[in-house]
Amino acid sequence: MARTAVPRRLGDRLRWRAAELVERRPEATAAATLVFDVPGWPGHLPGQHLDVRLTAEDGYSTQRSYSLASAADGDRIELTVQRVDDGEVSPYLADDLAVGDAVEIRGPVGGWFVWRPEQTEPVLLVAGGSGLVPLMAMIRGRDAAGSRTPFRLLYSVRTPGDRLYAAELDRGAPGLDTTYVYTRAAPEGWARPAGRLEARDLAEWGWPAEFEPTCYVCGPTGFVETAAALLVALGHSPDRIRTERFGPGGG
Repeated sequence: MARTAVPRRLGDRLRWRAAELVERRPEATAAATLVFDVPGWPGHLPGQHLDVRLTAEDGYSTQRSYSLASAADGDRIELTVQRVDDGEVSPYLADDLAVGDAVEIRGPVGGWFVWRPEQTEPVLLVAGGSGLVPLMAMIRGRDAAGSRTPFRLLYSVRTPGDRLYAAELDRGAPGLDTTYVYTRAAPEGWARPAGRLEARDLAEWGWPAEFEPTCYVCGPTGFVETAAALLVALGHSPDRIRTERFGPGGG
């Protein structure tokens, strides 16, 4: 049987590459952003993810998928890792991986849950917890491209201390509106009481359905299913709602 040729660019994405940690910074109570240099990185689109593989001295290896947090920037990429206390990989990445250490990565992966600079319709980003990571790549990608596409971010997070990219989002950017929904504890004097995302939040802080925005929803499975259903109930076309979900995977 003849072997089908794999396109070079696809082959590049499927190949494991060495990635050296060059910077790490705390991002929230239980999260850290890791900056890697990846020689020969083929580039990526905001919203894509990659696989990270760790190999022990005895040969045991394990891998996990993580969303890219950064806009394309040559051979440099950023991941933000939320620590899962009983996880196998995330505690090591978030707490122990040191500058100069190397891991293996493969990617980028994904072509549906992405934002491209040529898109001109309004964008609604709906994030639950660490689901903000790929949406932050979209925000940064928009800024890097000099796009004037209007973005609105609705970020559902447990407490103020759990916010990712707090300083960057607080600085804001032209054409970006950010609203927080706190589910466990809101800041003192916050107008909205703590509680889960509701239809009224999407109606008040999102785009009206008649504007035909593209909606990107990312977070835990239950959050994503609820948010997507609320958007449909508010009149948004299912064809314009793109979802990315995650669940327990061992960290």
